[in-house]
Amino acid sequence: MANEEQRLISAAQAGDLDSFNQIVRLYETRVYNLCYRMLGDTDAAADATQEAFIAAFRNLRSFRGGVFKAWLLRIATNACYDALRARKRRPAVSLDSTDDEDEGARTEVHDPGESLDDRVLRQELSAAIQRGLAELPEDQRIVIILSDIQGLAYEEIAQITGVQLGTVKSRLSRARAKLRDILRAGELLPAKFRLDDESDKLR
Repeated sequence: MANEEQRLISAAQAGDLDSFNQIVRLYETRVYNLCYRMLGDTDAAADATQEAFIAAFRNLRSFRGGVFKAWLLRIATNACYDALRARKRRPAVSLDSTDDEDEGARTEVHDPGESLDDRVLRQELSAAIQRGLAELPEDQRIVIILSDIQGLAYEEIAQITGVQLGTVKSRLSRARAKLRDILRAGELLPAKFRLDDESDKLR
């Protein structure tokens, strides 16, 4: 896969639009999911995703090697920050819109062997996590999305966010603790996942 990705990048840098479109198809779900988790709104996430790929295309020749995924997700992260700044200037849509939670679930890959009950429960959990994410500061929100949802290593997150490794770890620790407290205190979790005794609360 790495060799094929490098071939596509080299061809796209030389002006091959079809190769860039293949890169988009490889990464569009990951980029969209990052934008959706950061912005909590499907339209805003779609716009940020589009802006990210446009910026990536315009700046592709500046990519000189390294981890392309991290390079691309840094662009997507910046697109999200731009959208958040614009939203603060003219607030319109809540981060915890239930309609958008349902829409965002459409980007998930469904297991054909998954029961309807399990699927509904998983979607409820995803929606609860999204509501919790919306309450985190932006710098904490991005690191927990990149680590615990996108599954990236600390080093990749540091590259994407442009902060030191130690800062990534401390922000992630604070984000996890705060998200855990938010979910517990507000009973945002589906009943199956709620803690029901004092011993569990100490774990």
